[in-house]
Amino acid sequence: MTMLSDTDTPSSHALLSYTDRVAVMWQDFLLLVGRVLLGWIFLFYGWGKLGNIAGYAATFPGRGLAEWMAYVAVPAEFLGGLFLIFGFATRYTVLVLLFFMIVASFSSHAFWSVPDAQRGNQGAHFWKNITIFGGLVVLFVTGAGRISIDRILSRRG
Repeated sequence: MTMLSDTDTPSSHALLSYTDRVAVMWQDFLLLVGRVLLGWIFLFYGWGKLGNIAGYAATFPGRGLAEWMAYVAVPAEFLGGLFLIFGFATRYTVLVLLFFMIVASFSSHAFWSVPDAQRGNQGAHFWKNITIFGGLVVLFVTGAGRISIDRILSRRG
């Protein structure tokens, strides 16, 4: 684990930077935890759709999407979650999942275009997706960390 050195820039004013050393000491483990938590939602919901992609695809026209897109979306969702958890091709996986999240958010959770009775539920899902989007952006910047397949593969490259 990397220690914060005198040359590293603290995250804030000295009075607000007491956690910097802890964050640096635990960064690889915490990146693993973050990847597992982010990846789990994609793995879980992707797995649930794998057994009936045709049934899921039948819902796509009602969302303004072509049915064939389900045959791309479901494997992308499932494999994307799996890849995040293991830290494999992390930045590429994040890009795929960011695209997936944009399409899903605006096609399936367009809270501004649903009846009032559904607005709260769809709004919650939309903003949950935006929050996940933020986590994916952070993961794109940081990479998978040392506890990952990416790290193992980088040693062999």
